[in-house]
Amino acid sequence: MMNASKPRTPILGAVLLLAAGTAVRAQEAGGTKPAYTLPEYNAYKSCTDMTAAAAKAKCLEDFTKSDQNSALMIYAYPVAYQTYSELKNYAKVIEFVDKTLALGDKVDLGTRYEALYQRTVAYNNLPSPDPAQVAKAHQAALDGLAALNELKKPDNMDANTFADKKKPVAIQFNTTAGTTAMAMKDYPGAVQAFKAVLALESDNPVANYNLGRAYLGMNPPQQMDAFWAIARAVGSKKTTEQQVKQLQPYLRNLLVNYQQPNCENLVDAELNELVQLASSSPERPASYNIPSTTDLQNAAKGMTIASVLSDLKAGGDKAKLTWLAACGLEFPNVPGKAIEVTPETGYVDLQVAFATSDAEFEAAKTADMDVKVVGQPEAARVEKDSLVQFTATLASYDPSPFVVHWDKGSVNKENIPAEKTPPKHPPAHHAPPHHSPSQ
Repeated sequence: MMNASKPRTPILGAVLLLAAGTAVRAQEAGGTKPAYTLPEYNAYKSCTDMTAAAAKAKCLEDFTKSDQNSALMIYAYPVAYQTYSELKNYAKVIEFVDKTLALGDKVDLGTRYEALYQRTVAYNNLPSPDPAQVAKAHQAALDGLAALNELKKPDNMDANTFADKKKPVAIQFNTTAGTTAMAMKDYPGAVQAFKAVLALESDNPVANYNLGRAYLGMNPPQQMDAFWAIARAVGSKKTTEQQVKQLQPYLRNLLVNYQQPNCENLVDAELNELVQLASSSPERPASYNIPSTTDLQNAAKGMTIASVLSDLKAGGDKAKLTWLAACGLEFPNVPGKAIEVTPETGYVDLQVAFATSDAEFEAAKTADMDVKVVGQPEAARVEKDSLVQFTATLASYDPSPFVVHWDKGSVNKENIPAEKTPPKHPPAHHAPPHHSPSQ
């Protein structure tokens, strides 16, 4: 869904590393007896003097095969992988980096750091599903971090500048360590790596997203921390519009699967709140929690409509949990006082005041329940201020003024007055016909 950015050429390379040719000349100038012959040096030099990268790579390839025990390999291998990097031949970069690293103590810290970074660049451009290659890339990233931490600050560079230049390199090493740990199903290791990235760049959307995935992969899954991390990716200012369009539905689906609420639309409010809260804090507060399916099931046990209305009126976290558990449930024989009865097109709307005692019934003046009765047109005959009992499904509620909305309602038949029949009129009496005397 979101891919890690590909590593760039190491920023510290130009400052901290010596070019191979310069190193050779420095060795000669220092009076150290070269551990190679003049023909070897001339052959090596003829390769490094080439300007065309393809020809240079071919020359170095042949040279390194000619005498692998030559002391010049500590210079030839790095020039070879650097040249192959220019050609974007990442498989060859990895091959010659590994040959460089295999020289062990013959390779100085700067060259080892450079080689490990180039290997990370190559792997991220040419990732392999092969477990052996993933494991090697993971170890190289960890070794690269260790080499980076060992590098000494140049005398002509202040500490803050040096730290700033190391920062993006550390991010790349940690990112690769995290993605390879994920591939190895080492989720605790992935969490550690991505948190290291976020310690350097807390608003990194890719690292936050991957951290969330790593939390989900743990046994048992750490859902709250996962949701928080992914929400930070959604709300990051660095996240593109296209990424938001992918991440937001993904996070919503995670929440739906985690809760499985009867009213799925309630997840939208939770999602918006989560993204807003996560945007303001890298770490999830210990008090923040999203109820799980089990939490909702436990909350629904022993629930009555009286307890639901009481919890909703109280507000706060209890109201949130109760509503998540109650919304979408059907409650039978809910008692109340009919305040208004309005026939509408296709349904009858009842405004009802919840009442469970004679005192509540007599005192009720304002409706706190709105019931949509469907498929029962005779419910329009319910009389105002009369007792009414209905069965319906909780659909939504307004906290202020407090009104609970019901759907799919039906009124108990005994609360519906019989239809009034029109009065019968006696037959009209007609006067007998009048006959004239002539008849």
